[in-house]
Amino acid sequence: MAQHNELGKEGEQIAVDFLLKKGFKIKECNWRFKKAEIDIIAQIENILIAVEVKTRSTDDFGDPQEFIKPKQKNLLITAMDEYVISNDLDVEVRFDVIGIIKNQKETKIEHLEDAFFHF
Repeated sequence: MAQHNELGKEGEQIAVDFLLKKGFKIKECNWRFKKAEIDIIAQIENILIAVEVKTRSTDDFGDPQEFIKPKQKNLLITAMDEYVISNDLDVEVRFDVIGIIKNQKETKIEHLEDAFFHF
């Protein structure tokens, strides 16, 4: 597996552990619909959250969460709509981003709730 793929998988596990500690329930990981993949689908109370995880080894080129393009946002929204409909859920939906900087010296985590409204 390529090193960047390994870093991405490690980042997703860090994000899952982080969310669990905050009291979230993890419903799915790497859920796919057509061309979209939702890294983590979590729930807290009556809010279903699509979590996009962005992991980098450095922040030299900006924060990891800044790398979400409009096309990817649209794919995530479409996928989350499908998840809610196919599971016949009556929940509020939110899109979060967890940015992780992980290198040999440190691991920094930034959790942006309702992230699509922060860009």
